[in-house]
Amino acid sequence: MHTPACPESCQAPYSNLLQTSHAHTVDAQKKAQLLWIALGLIGGFSLVELAVSLSSHSLALLAEAGHMLSDVAALALALLATWISGWPVSAQAPFGYRRVEILAALANGLGLVAIALWIGWEAVERLQHPDAEVLGLPMLITAAVGLGVNLLNAKLLHNHSHHDLNLKGAFLHIVSDAIGSLGVILAAIAVWLFGWTWADGAISLLVAALILVGAIPLIRQSLNILLEKAPAHLDPDDVQAHLLQTEGVQSVENLRLWAIAPGQVALTAHLTVATQEGLERDRLLQTLQSSLQATFGITDATLQLSAPLPAPPISLSTPPSLELVLRE
Repeated sequence: MHTPACPESCQAPYSNLLQTSHAHTVDAQKKAQLLWIALGLIGGFSLVELAVSLSSHSLALLAEAGHMLSDVAALALALLATWISGWPVSAQAPFGYRRVEILAALANGLGLVAIALWIGWEAVERLQHPDAEVLGLPMLITAAVGLGVNLLNAKLLHNHSHHDLNLKGAFLHIVSDAIGSLGVILAAIAVWLFGWTWADGAISLLVAALILVGAIPLIRQSLNILLEKAPAHLDPDDVQAHLLQTEGVQSVENLRLWAIAPGQVALTAHLTVATQEGLERDRLLQTLQSSLQATFGITDATLQLSAPLPAPPISLSTPPSLELVLRE
């Protein structure tokens, strides 16, 4: 029995899948390298900052040290998610494991909220009962070095965090650390030069608010993907109108649009088309998939194409008009 060769239209999705898999593997290796560097820098300096915060009696510096220690866990989680996301596609996991990175991003976002609430609570306590023994100079030196470490890490991750929620979660942890270091510097100057020990608590409260503001969008983006909502930058009505403008497409039904992960958008739809021949329908399918990817960046488009259903037969022995007359 002769088996027909697979046309180009059915080969193209597998080719795109291999290219996407290879590109993701390269990106995963780069991400892992950057995360290991950031993890080493933050892990080493957080211990130094913790020791100085205890000796200088600074809540702001202690909060910053605790935040950096939590970043070690956040970066380790991001590394684990990057490794798992590189597992190959299988029959049990047709979209791969990139959703693990979204779970890591959500966990990091919730971790940021917990840190912000803890710092805020301690700051309020410190404002009510200021510590007169806060040492400004050790605070200032340690915070300045910490700011340098955080800025270096932020520079390493910044360019790769725009379209990757996992890296974005790690990047936001580092940015909030940098903000915290800057706040500690301001508090240290106020304590060292003017003796304003209340500034230690006030700056800590401000840092907590900034961390909270940065965490909310990350949590919202992660939840939108996990709830399989349509990506914010894509309007399903625009996609449907684009499909209807394609020659041969008569109607579009059951259109579903969601994101597997940032940069990996999936679509399913049932299309009624005028083309009935198999080869022409395959060519139309390839045209539609290529157009969706080029116009909207939809990488996984599953389209069901079918011809219009024939009109139901009319019985000449009992035409509808006669039935109406008889009823009247």
